[in-house]
Amino acid sequence: LKTKDFEVGVLEHKKGEYWKAHLHKESTEYNLLLEGKMTIQKTRIEAGDIFIIEKGEVADPVFQEDCKVLVIKTPSSPKDKYEVN
Repeated sequence: LKTKDFEVGVLEHKKGEYWKAHLHKESTEYNLLLEGKMTIQKTRIEAGDIFIIEKGEVADPVFQEDCKVLVIKTPSSPKDKYEVN
């Protein structure tokens, strides 16, 4: 679901899936890990945990298990993803 104010989705990630570290310059992400285990910003996340990625904060997810994540991003800005080294 996407509106100009927010977007909501359920994302599935496979164990070991690689994502480059990135940040959002305009949006904040509110996440609920529905299934699996992962690490982000050196913090272990387990099913049922909520984690927030503030605008400008680097996200560096590592998926230890197959994961399903409910993501709410506000405001909606589909091109607001910038890789960092």
